[in-house]
Amino acid sequence: MSEQLDRFQFLDHFASSHSIATNTDNPQNTKNSIAGNLSRKGLQLLSSRRRFMTALSAGFFLTPGLFAEELMKTPALTEGPFYPDKLPLDTDNDLIIIKDSTTPAVGEITHLSGRILDRNGNPLKDLLIEIWQCDAKAVYLHSAENGREGAKRDKNFQGFGRFTTNTKGEYRFRTIKPIPYPGRPAPHIHYKIKKGDRELLTSQIFIRGHAGNLRDGIFRDNRDIIDRELTMADFKPVKDSKIGEFSARFDIVLGRTPDERELKSKSARR
Repeated sequence: MSEQLDRFQFLDHFASSHSIATNTDNPQNTKNSIAGNLSRKGLQLLSSRRRFMTALSAGFFLTPGLFAEELMKTPALTEGPFYPDKLPLDTDNDLIIIKDSTTPAVGEITHLSGRILDRNGNPLKDLLIEIWQCDAKAVYLHSAENGREGAKRDKNFQGFGRFTTNTKGEYRFRTIKPIPYPGRPAPHIHYKIKKGDRELLTSQIFIRGHAGNLRDGIFRDNRDIIDRELTMADFKPVKDSKIGEFSARFDIVLGRTPDERELKSKSARR
């Protein structure tokens, strides 16, 4: 009964956000209305019941086993041209303070956290997640930025960080809230996930509801409405913060990941 109510609540939430009339007595009719609406807008039709119900659990609840379906895999997006070509001396998960400095980076401090899971909802430990982004002056930690007119990097912003997930698959970073810049109207944080020397996923995190998203080429090229949901996070003000901090929770779902035996076997063949 509670599972049905959750489904109805989701349908109401999804439909109302897209101006679609709902019928809680017959959620299948609402599903069809949603699919038809997406089709009329030229978006990819959600034709499969399995894909639709999987999207419910992954996009809004991300609760393992809620609908007895696999979670939707987080979509990959381009790495972009500014992965650091020379890593900083400090690569920890606090991008606000570099080593023993007492001067913080310019920008709105954001606590970014989440879990990395497999498609069955199991936490994935000992994965390395890297993030990188431009500073509050719209400059990346990359040599290509050195000669750009007007580019003056915030030397107190680390620009890149790493964290290894714990037994619960959790990660956390302290960084700044991303900003738009010329050519990329959607603020975003780049990330990459690795197991040993193998890259498992490269993608980006966007701010849910930001006005620049639909004008951004990378975001717009991802035409599937569910995949778009899986790349966005809510950046919420931290209650009672005296310095205007934000928090963002972003769970990542990977497809098949290599186990230790596979990695050792590949290493031995090199």
